[in-house]
Parts: sequence; C-alpha cells; structure tokens
Amino acid sequence: MRILLAGATGQVGHELLRSLQKLGGTATEIIAPGRDRFDLSDPAQCRRFIHNTKPALIVNAAAYTDVDRAESESAMAMRLNADAPAVMAEEAARIGAALVHFSTDYVFDGKASLPYREQDPVGPVNAYGRTKLAGEQAIVAAGIPHLILRTGWVYGMRGRNFLRSILHLARTQDTLRVVDDQFGTPTWCRTVADMTAQLLAMAQAAPNTAQWWKEHGGLLHMTAIGSTSRADFARRIIELAGLSAKAKVEPVSTASYPTVATRPRYSVLDTGKLQGLCMPPRWDEALQRCMQQSG
Repeated sequence: MRILLAGATGQVGHELLRSLQKLGGTATEIIAPGRDRFDLSDPAQCRRFIHNTKPALIVNAAAYTDVDRAESESAMAMRLNADAPAVMAEEAARIGAALVHFSTDYVFDGKASLPYREQDPVGPVNAYGRTKLAGEQAIVAAGIPHLILRTGWVYGMRGRNFLRSILHLARTQDTLRVVDDQFGTPTWCRTVADMTAQLLAMAQAAPNTAQWWKEHGGLLHMTAIGSTSRADFARRIIELAGLSAKAKVEPVSTASYPTVATRPRYSVLDTGKLQGLCMPPRWDEALQRCMQQSG
C-alpha cells in the first residue's frame, strides 16, 4: 500500500514514519515529501504531487499549530489548516484514496464540565480552533473514506511543546508559574501514532475494507485516558525528571497569565468511541514511558 504522509518532520508525523511501516510490512511504501515538494501553502503543487504519486491513503499530520501567532496570521493558518486539507480531500476523491487527518480539542469552547463527545456542539474560541474546524468540515464535505482524529495537549521529546518547555524552565528557574484552571489530557505523540496505525491495520485486515471505513470512519476523539490541569501536568514532569528539589510550580489563574489567544478552560475529550476499537493508555503512564525512554 502506498501512503502519502504530510508533515513527517512534526511531532506526530515523525512517530507515524515508524508506526506506519508496520502496515503490510515490506508491501507498505511511505512517501514523506519535504516542503520543497509538498508545500501546503501551494495548492497546485499539492494537487500535482497527489495526482502523480496516486497513494491509496493520505495521512495529514501537517498543520499550523502556533496558537498565539494564529491570531495575527489567521490567513496563513486557514491556508494550512483548512485549505490544504480541502485540497487533499478533493484529490483523494479523484483517485479513490482514503484520508486520515488530525484535528484538535480546541474546536470546543471549553465551557463544559464533562468530557466532550464527537457529536457535541463545537465553538472554537481562537483562530487556531476555527481554522482546524474548517479543515474538518472540508474533509466531511468531500464525501471520501476518512478518519478525523481529534487530539490535544500533544507532547514529545522533539519540537516545541509543553513537556520540553517545562523541562527547560525547571533546569533554569527555581519557580515556574503555571496555570491551574485549564484542564485537558496530555497525550504523547507516540500514542497518537501507534493508535492511528492500529486503526489502519484493522481497516486493512477487514474482510471488506470499504465497509470498515463506512462503519468506523469519520470523527474520532484520540487522546490518552484521564485528565489534569496544566499545573499538575508540570508537577508530574518535574517529579519524573528528578527536579522536584530544585524547581517548584506556583499555580496561577489564566486571568493572571494572559496570552494572545484565548484557551478553552476545559478541553477533555471523551474517548469512549475510540476504546471500542483500541485502548489508549492513561496520560500519566504514557508520560512516564516517554521520559524513561528518552533518558
């Protein structure tokens, strides 16, 4: 099976390069073009590349993810997070391919008190969330076999993310001011990649692959299990890194730590639908494995 992987240099994309290789063994061909050959801001180039390579599956792990900068660069965020997925979906329809796309918990307004289900009303409170929601809608409108996998609070040992920021600050500062009134589910990028591969392996192994996509495709929430606050997430990172004697977390309110973009207060996703197919790990157990494997 030929797979086109967009965004292979990102957190999730880097892990997908490894996990997708397990699909079909040597029969799987992963094409992971760089920006020089597959620039999401160039629709014509993306269309040509998909037309020429004709993958059976497109996996889009690329996105504009700078939440604060998206407020001033909303046009670019829309181009990468909505227009580019729309192009991929349109081309997938032309060549008969399926599409896997990663979205975000930030499509919700954060006013809930229980984990959000896939069918719950959306209402993004920042430009990043609005552009990601537009990308979801474009894929659905294309009418192709697809998986839209919403995740959140993604971290790993590469790129820019909360885990690496806290580790840096804990080594350089005695006190870290971290908000304690925002709640979500920290999710290791490897967890996302491995569960994605598990779902695709199920589709491949199904007696009728097209029927599998009809029954199990669509929108799916994909995070670890459980939830925590930003402050407690930071405390756990510091504890696992053996830095508790050096650095302390000072909890602060979101109001006292303003950012350019509004963040949802509560963005925990209900993974019940996902658990009917594969079981994600608890967030704290996955964090421990991530940090142990990184040394």
